[in-house]
Amino acid sequence: MKLEHRTVLITGGTSGIGLELARRLLERKNTVIVTGRDQDRLRAATQALPGVHAFRSDVSDPKAIAGLHEAVLSRFPALDTLINNAGIMRSLKLSEKRDLEDVTREIEINLSGPMRMVQQFLPHLRSRPGALVVNVSSGLAFIPLPVAPVYCAAKAGIHSFTQSLRIQLLGTGVTVVELAPPGVETPLLRGEFADEMRGRKAMSVQVLAKHAIAGIEAGKLEIRPGLSNVLKAMSRVAPQFMLKQMAGMAKPK
Repeated sequence: MKLEHRTVLITGGTSGIGLELARRLLERKNTVIVTGRDQDRLRAATQALPGVHAFRSDVSDPKAIAGLHEAVLSRFPALDTLINNAGIMRSLKLSEKRDLEDVTREIEINLSGPMRMVQQFLPHLRSRPGALVVNVSSGLAFIPLPVAPVYCAAKAGIHSFTQSLRIQLLGTGVTVVELAPPGVETPLLRGEFADEMRGRKAMSVQVLAKHAIAGIEAGKLEIRPGLSNVLKAMSRVAPQFMLKQMAGMAKPK
């Protein structure tokens, strides 16, 4: 599969991994559409990447997804690639009092969001030759980081959902790929997880995007760059040892 001359929709495409994927896919002569919740960030993305198309949308809102579907397909009926990248990651201490809606915020964005996006766009994608769905999970889908319990649970859910989706779509012409990044250098990582990451290096978004595109074009269905591949392997051979190592990185806030 060549990632050229396609029409690509990237959720959470205004920063980090999503923005870098948008940059590289534009360079490869694709039509690229990004979404985000913040209008200022959407404006900045269009300024940084002339030619990118931006839509304000929140993947945690089913009505917003339905509206995005109508708006995107009315302008871009050739859409054939969906990259479910939008996500948040928080350090949460579950023993502290927290609003019941707030505690599941990562579930709504990182798990329910991609599920709803797939459900909404799948009928159209099935009509397009060579259609592609990419779900962005995480190396933490295989071994959790205890300071981010809800994030890790959501990414484990996306890993499982993607496997089932791939089986259900066999023979339909829709390829389903899971991209499981390791820790990636983003403002979020150096903000929310500054203490945990002190002295530790993370993968650059440029390297991650390079791995992602190369993996998809090579026909890989599960792309696990760097430490993510280690976590997947260790989840099979020494899961409790690795969990203790991850627990030792930091204490919850």
